[in-house]
Amino acid sequence: MAGNNLPSVDWYFDVLSPYAYFAFQRLELFDGQAELRFRPVVFAAILNHWGQKGPAEIPGKREAAYRWCTWTAQQRGLSDFQMPATHPFNPIAWLRLIVAAGCARAAVDAVFKAVWTTGADPADPNLFAATAEALGLPPNSVTDQTVKDALRQSTGDAIAAGVFGVPTLQVQGELFWGDDAMDFALACLRDPSLLDSAAMQRARNLPVGVARKPA
Repeated sequence: MAGNNLPSVDWYFDVLSPYAYFAFQRLELFDGQAELRFRPVVFAAILNHWGQKGPAEIPGKREAAYRWCTWTAQQRGLSDFQMPATHPFNPIAWLRLIVAAGCARAAVDAVFKAVWTTGADPADPNLFAATAEALGLPPNSVTDQTVKDALRQSTGDAIAAGVFGVPTLQVQGELFWGDDAMDFALACLRDPSLLDSAAMQRARNLPVGVARKPA
């Protein structure tokens, strides 16, 4: 439990993910309900661990995802949203910047805005330097070994917890993946017994009928 007696909830995310950007806009759902801990992770490392491809690595899925993101931003009134100039991009420096800033909510917000509202190339050193400066940090703060180790540790913690995608909320040991799972996560935070029903237990323990053979 956090110091204010609210339960702690871990939010695992990578700024590479537009779904994480959308979810971040809705994290206020948990205000007054939980103490959120922002846990930046390297999505590529998680994909490698599980032997998966990311959505942007599958051509048809890539286009579908980007169109969905554009439409969803319009539907949710996120008029500042813009796809970055290139995607996917290397998010490591941005993730380390968040770590260097203490994983504070304001730092997460600043990085998401830089990546997902400017339309700029996330690899632009001027964009990165301006964001770091706004956070009161020198750009080279991301080269500190303790910062690197902390990001590696957060990613390892996510993998150990069973995280397979971003964003993911960890609520009382249970994982809720995706922007569209946030209401479910909040409901279970308020009433953990929701996961104890016969229907939920059947879903958890459903047998595998057939497995695809490796290519």
